[in-house]
Amino acid sequence: MKKTLRIATGAAAVAVASLVLAGCGFGGGSSDDASGSATTLNLLVPSYSDQTQGLWETVIDGFEKANPGITVNLEVQSWDNLDSVITTKVQGGEAPDIYNGGPFAGFAADDLLYNVEDVTSPDTFSDFQDSFIKNEQLKGTTYALPFIASARALFVNNALLAKAGVAEAPKTWDELLDAAVKISALGDGIAGYGMPLGSEEAQAEAAVWLWGGGGTFGDESEITVDTPANLPGAEQIKKMIDAGATQADPGSTDRSPLMDIFIQGKIGMQVGLPPTVGQIAKGNPALDYSIVPIPTKDGKPFTLGVADQLMAFKNDDTKKEAITKFFDYFYSADVYVPWVKAEGFLPVTKSGADQLGSDENLKPFLDVLPDAQFYPSTNPKWSATDGAFKSLFGQIQTKSAQDVLTEIQTQVNAG
Repeated sequence: MKKTLRIATGAAAVAVASLVLAGCGFGGGSSDDASGSATTLNLLVPSYSDQTQGLWETVIDGFEKANPGITVNLEVQSWDNLDSVITTKVQGGEAPDIYNGGPFAGFAADDLLYNVEDVTSPDTFSDFQDSFIKNEQLKGTTYALPFIASARALFVNNALLAKAGVAEAPKTWDELLDAAVKISALGDGIAGYGMPLGSEEAQAEAAVWLWGGGGTFGDESEITVDTPANLPGAEQIKKMIDAGATQADPGSTDRSPLMDIFIQGKIGMQVGLPPTVGQIAKGNPALDYSIVPIPTKDGKPFTLGVADQLMAFKNDDTKKEAITKFFDYFYSADVYVPWVKAEGFLPVTKSGADQLGSDENLKPFLDVLPDAQFYPSTNPKWSATDGAFKSLFGQIQTKSAQDVLTEIQTQVNAG
């Protein structure tokens, strides 16, 4: 299975607890065995790859040996089935004790989740990257723990930069534009900057530019696309396109096929993800490239962060201590880091980042994690916002930046 974070839409998460489906469960679910001395935790997780189940079984085996009297029942589901499975369990009164999934806002609104500070030790809680913990909060309450992360950075073709006479990787928009124009001028089908504004992930490329100029998509209470703070980034995109700094027809180009062209050596710079490193190793191991922070308007560090969550359902208060022990065990660096590394993601803990800091392929991503910004996925209108960006933002190639932002905001407001 493709190693990539799969985040459910905000609207779907809000609706989860109210949908009516046939019930199913883990079987059992009691916190005690016949003698009344054992605790059972039910754990529902998605499959990130073919090795996910085995990785969890290793964690559980170690945890149970370290915590006699606590048993963990594991259920692994595909991402395609996960939403319907958790909906069924919640509706049937058989929610898992611990759940690894996407947005939590719907569960929190129905008062189904613990404040995770009540089921996590202070030492474990303080180890999370601050920016990621903030992303798990609603009105100041932390309803989930960040689980695994992905981030973005700029992949740079060193050979093309050198050939174009560019001395070093750009840090600001002005430097990026100058470098990209020079690389595009090399001809032979080479593009300076890969600009994917097609429907696959237009919201991500938009965030890179709009947020890099000080803008925002909003927060848990308000979506703010058509705001003056977003205009500099949108106008810089048009400036890049109009200057010939990008590939042809960026408005309809998707990220994945465009990254394939970067890997082939025909694009000077493009924003990529940690798995891009493995794709290069497989597709063109001779490629001379480096990974640097994403250029911004003023050169300040920034990355687009994405994280899945672990959350704990308020099924039985007698399980709180066992849940706390499980979280403390799982997030200890010696247990957590091998899990994350095996699945090809980034750690969300400071200790995890420290342990992986010597990995030269991951270090550029780890360095920018403290500066990560996130989609407002706890806002009920995020799903509509995501869809509006995917269907409309590519029009910035031919329409004014202001008109495109206004059109997206109008579609979001219409529901």
